[in-house]
Amino acid sequence: MQVIILPTPNDVAQYAANSVVDVVTENTNSILGLATGSTPIALYDELVSRCRAGLLSFKNTKTFNLDEYIGISECHEQSYRAFMNRHLFNLVDINSANTYVPLADSLDPEVLARNAKAYESEIERSGGIDLQILGIGVNGHIGFNEPTSSFASRTRIKTLSKSTVEANKRFFTKGEFQPHLAITMGIGTILESRAILLMATGKGKAQAVKDMIEGPLTSMCPASVLQQHKKSIVILDEEAASLLSLKEYYLWCEEKRQQLHEGNLL
Repeated sequence: MQVIILPTPNDVAQYAANSVVDVVTENTNSILGLATGSTPIALYDELVSRCRAGLLSFKNTKTFNLDEYIGISECHEQSYRAFMNRHLFNLVDINSANTYVPLADSLDPEVLARNAKAYESEIERSGGIDLQILGIGVNGHIGFNEPTSSFASRTRIKTLSKSTVEANKRFFTKGEFQPHLAITMGIGTILESRAILLMATGKGKAQAVKDMIEGPLTSMCPASVLQQHKKSIVILDEEAASLLSLKEYYLWCEEKRQQLHEGNLL
């Protein structure tokens, strides 16, 4: 696991955008795994700016989102399809037919299970994900893989924890139906990505970040599984990194990595 600590959330977004650009430009038909939530918005804003400036094109890119709420329409303002359209898809030159979000508007368990299986199959048919973007929940979840999720899990129906529901309550109006279920990529699905980039900013994520990086490998902190991935990069701002015991070591490692990249081994 490569840990990168940067001064501000904007620096985190810039670094993440550079990583996305590298994958999209180096792969003729790149496949990105995308996340929703407040943290990736700055990343998507930067990607939109670069695309509009002619520095980036998504014409040959395919995307798979991590998850979607069960029981609300794709047109609902709080659906993750609507989120992605609003923050990225409708603002860049991507082919909408190449943007995949789990289909979860049904309330029929059998239909939802088939949709989850079909989503998993589509990822496999496409050749797998080149770069998976992740955030982290305050309880350490990735996607909607809540604590106790199996590390071998695949795309499936998942019950959201009370803390996740509470954290997302601010996006729904008072009295409005708020989903407590979702279809999410499984941890096993995520781990098959060729590279993983997790972004975390703010003091509210500091404990989850510490558990992920320095705690034991445990399903009680699903994100800790990234310790086992061959190419996982964690990008943090100072506040999200504030509880790390080995913070100075991570900064030292990144300094030496940069020197190696520049050919300076002294």
